[in-house]
Amino acid sequence: MTTRNDRHLSLDALRSLIEEGEVDTVVLAFTDMQGRLQGKRLHGRYFLDHVVGHGTEGCNYLLGVDVDMNTVSGYAMTSWEQGYGDMEFVMDERTIRLLPWLPATAMVQCDLEWTDHTPVTASPRAILTRQLDRVAERGWVAYAGTELELVVYEDTYEEARRKGYRDLVPANDYNVDYSILGTTKLEPLLRDIRNHMYAAGLDVEGAKGECNFGQHEVGFLYADALTTADNHVVYKNAAKEIAAQHGKSVTFMAKPNQREGSSCHIHLSLRGADGELVFWDEEAGTRTPLYDQFIAGVLATAADFTLLFAPNVNSYKRFADGSFAPTTLGWGLDNRTCAVRLVGRGAGARMENRIPGADTNPYLALAAMVAGGLHGIEHELELEPELTGNAYSSDKPRVPSTMGAARELFHSSAVVRAALGDDVVDHYANMADVELAAYNAAVTDWELVRGFERL
Repeated sequence: MTTRNDRHLSLDALRSLIEEGEVDTVVLAFTDMQGRLQGKRLHGRYFLDHVVGHGTEGCNYLLGVDVDMNTVSGYAMTSWEQGYGDMEFVMDERTIRLLPWLPATAMVQCDLEWTDHTPVTASPRAILTRQLDRVAERGWVAYAGTELELVVYEDTYEEARRKGYRDLVPANDYNVDYSILGTTKLEPLLRDIRNHMYAAGLDVEGAKGECNFGQHEVGFLYADALTTADNHVVYKNAAKEIAAQHGKSVTFMAKPNQREGSSCHIHLSLRGADGELVFWDEEAGTRTPLYDQFIAGVLATAADFTLLFAPNVNSYKRFADGSFAPTTLGWGLDNRTCAVRLVGRGAGARMENRIPGADTNPYLALAAMVAGGLHGIEHELELEPELTGNAYSSDKPRVPSTMGAARELFHSSAVVRAALGDDVVDHYANMADVELAAYNAAVTDWELVRGFERL
């Protein structure tokens, strides 16, 4: 099995590093429903002697907990009644990489299987892989890039927790969008992130400031969709670890405060298995009918799939007029007010989905986009006219404005169920139910300020 680039490791190369004492710790990790890396740290010698060729296991409750790791009810695959059994971690050797910001440590990302070696269908990586298999059956490959924003604070994570996440000190105290001076202040951290990510096998483009105080974006080159999702979750975890090493904290919340939210714009295109263009007719210099059908499918299913683009209660507070986060479902040519923005020509022709926030799970968001686009191709949907001008003031259908509304559309959608399967839809609808119940039971600062004395 080949590595993804020469900064990834083959299993033989990892074996040599362990035997030479250069690596003593191997992280086996998978991505959970919330988009987090979960797994185990293994001693290098144990990894070679007992895990390679045999695998290891983890409790299946890891795909049935809330963000606080509480066991919750409603999941068909995991429960107290079923005894919370094991899942097998199946290494994808293409993902072996060093983690240079941690001493003598490597990582392998994993798929999940049941003990009878059938796939765990609710695993985010399995959900994306299933949609990419549908693309491959048609002789295509999906390429994607994710643009992930974060907000940096001078407070450590421990200080932020003690302060109740209030009155935190942003790393910049003014808007540093595209500012060279403003980003120099954070260059020690951003440079560390860029260089460590490159060494870990990611293809780094650069970093830039954003609008919110302390908000920045580190960009990476596009890749096949599965590689992009794998790299995305490695970067997200690493950025937090590296920030902590600098005595700072970062958040990928979609809306951490009343200013601009943090997005995860996702760029996507299809090409033939040998690299031939699918979305662009070079001779005519225009989009292909298949590209238009793909865009039409993404738009037609966007409301039904919004739960996978915006998976948390907080996600929906990002959708505000004039915020660069979309509120209506239309498409435009290089129009940042639209939910779908078309950019590039020729080999660079691609669609940008501006709905997801920085809290999105990249496997689920990409799976939703691919499934929506294939729906458009299979049904030869006609692309509506381009939206010109300000999409916020248009009469287009609205992006669901609450998690409850998105949950209902997702759960009741025949298109979503046909693409993902009933078991997956019911699993992630239950995840939404758990989050909504927790939110509805919470008493917020806003309620106390408005009501403690005056009501």
